[in-house]
Amino acid sequence: MKKASTTTSSVKQIKISEATKRAYRKRDRALDQDPEAPQLPPSYWAGASIGKYYRPLKTQISLRVDNEVLDWLKSMGEGHLSRINEILRERMASQAPRSPAIPSSSDSITPSARSSRSQRRTS
Repeated sequence: MKKASTTTSSVKQIKISEATKRAYRKRDRALDQDPEAPQLPPSYWAGASIGKYYRPLKTQISLRVDNEVLDWLKSMGEGHLSRINEILRERMASQAPRSPAIPSSSDSITPSARSSRSQRRTS
């Protein structure tokens, strides 16, 4: 499989809120001299960005979507394929983590066995 080049638009600039600035001003200044936990002022982070060097491995696939869905994604501007990935990633993150290696007791029972088992209970 040919390795596809990837670009990401997920780089976000950090925004320092007023609450963060207030918390920094109210900090325990006795801890400022601790070499293990340096206190960096908010101005230090002003030019920082998140996700600049993160590039997840990607696999090229073919995906069929409804025309209406595709039109909606394209109506938001360029990057409709990246938007599909972001939507799927958000959905993945919202699902409760579950290890596929450890099936639950109901996963190991086939639907036909499950129905015959429930029929035995009711008889």
